[in-house]
Amino acid sequence: MQCGSFTGISLLSGRGPGVKIKISSAGNVETDLKSEFISQGINQTLHRVYLQVKCEVSILTPFKNITKDITNQILIAENVIVGKIPSTYYNIEGIEGSSQMLEVLE
Repeated sequence: MQCGSFTGISLLSGRGPGVKIKISSAGNVETDLKSEFISQGINQTLHRVYLQVKCEVSILTPFKNITKDITNQILIAENVIVGKIPSTYYNIEGIEGSSQMLEVLE
C-alpha cells in the first residue's frame, strides 16, 4: 500500500513510498449454511447451497490499527431438480380471487 492512500486525498492516492500492512483474525470465525430454491421453468427448480463465512479482522499498519467485519458467501453446490412435465399449464399470476381463476380455467 502507498503512503498517499492513507491521507484520504484522491490526488495523493497511489503515491509515496510503500508501506507494509498485516491482516490478522481478531475473533472467532462464524459459519452458516444457506439454501435457496429458484424456479427455472415449468418443471425445473434450481437448488443452491452456500457457506456464509463471517469474521472480524484487524488490519495492522505503522500508523493505526483498523478492525473490520468481513462477510463472504461461497457457493458449495448447485443442482437442477427436474420434475414431471405437466399435461397442462396455467400462468395465473396477477389474477385475484378464486372466482376469476375458475372463469379463466373454464
